[in-house]
Amino acid sequence: MKPNIIIKYNRNSYKPDVISFHAAMSISQITPTLFLSGADAPLNQALMTRKGITLIVNVTLSHTCPIYPGVECIRVAVSDLPNARLSDHFDHVAARIHSNRSGGTLVHCAAGMSRSPALIMAYLMKYKGVTLRQAHNCVKDSRPYICINAGFWTQLLDYEKKLYGKNTVKVAEPLDPLPTPKTNQNYLPSTA
Repeated sequence: MKPNIIIKYNRNSYKPDVISFHAAMSISQITPTLFLSGADAPLNQALMTRKGITLIVNVTLSHTCPIYPGVECIRVAVSDLPNARLSDHFDHVAARIHSNRSGGTLVHCAAGMSRSPALIMAYLMKYKGVTLRQAHNCVKDSRPYICINAGFWTQLLDYEKKLYGKNTVKVAEPLDPLPTPKTNQNYLPSTA
């Protein structure tokens, strides 16, 4: 049986980057006590115990919040859509992560690629004093296949400007769409 895969298109080359389903569902360590994952990892109680997780931040609309002894689970119900207001949760989620002194924190969304990395980047800016560029590099180094949606990027840029008065990242203008292939008329069969 072939493993499930996720295909993410590389915006620079228009070539697909293939990511294994297992990699997308794994847990990534961002700091000694901060972890990022997709929705499957928190369902593994042994993994949560092994990582010392005492707080789970569930950034999905409907995935289960597991109930384990000594583990608190909070839900941030936000869609992974560019117009969703994830920034409404930046401060209180960052504060909750920062105040978790009893163990590790796991922040997860469906695949650990957009919502949860964005919340972690906001936390890193607010409580670790890093720029958005540094926060992105930190998260991307631990989880190379993150793909934050454009709306969340805009909200992170606004948050960085609010915190530091300037931005360290620019949003690139969208590339022109690929040209429509033209048919070579010399190779078309005659309609006569």
